[in-house]
Amino acid sequence: MRKPMKIITGRAIPLDRPDVDTDQIMPALHLLRLERSGFGKYAFELWRRDPDFILNDKRYAGAPILLAGRNFGCGSSREHAAWGIHDLGIRCILAPSFADIFRTNAGSNGMLVIDLPEEQCDILIRRHMERPEAELAVDLERQIITLSGDAIEMKFNVDPFVKNCLLKGLDSIDVTLGALPSIEEHEKKRPDYMPTTKKKQQGAVHGDF
Repeated sequence: MRKPMKIITGRAIPLDRPDVDTDQIMPALHLLRLERSGFGKYAFELWRRDPDFILNDKRYAGAPILLAGRNFGCGSSREHAAWGIHDLGIRCILAPSFADIFRTNAGSNGMLVIDLPEEQCDILIRRHMERPEAELAVDLERQIITLSGDAIEMKFNVDPFVKNCLLKGLDSIDVTLGALPSIEEHEKKRPDYMPTTKKKQQGAVHGDF
């Protein structure tokens, strides 16, 4: 199980760019690695060669929240992009919109992605460019974003299934194991004409494939 997520509090990285695709997040040459961990050092690799790139600014080091432009995570379906961002310590991404596959990959890897109206994202990006030390609090349970030092609250929507998994720290294996009683009950009701492991083994012994 993962660590349950209730409130994410911390500084936010203002990545003020639309259409950030998965090849920019995780270059294809790193997709041959066998491990799922350690991808953070490759995330945004080409952009990080620019000393002025936002992730090279030490004022945002360790920030758990990423602010981005519309259509974040577009491009290929590589899950490595989500692995890399998660390995950077980012647990929440706010943007006007996300590519559907990236949204799924992020949620499956314990990250909360939130769609906010573009004008709200612009406010947050400008704020955190001007005040790198400023913090956000993302309350998943109440579905509210609050800004430290400002009397501003932003409400957001989140898929109920994703919310439940993040709040309880469940991954896909945990979800499957939680449904085990129902799966076993379903197996008991399978008609005799449907194949079972036992029947397959018997068929193999007698050459019945």
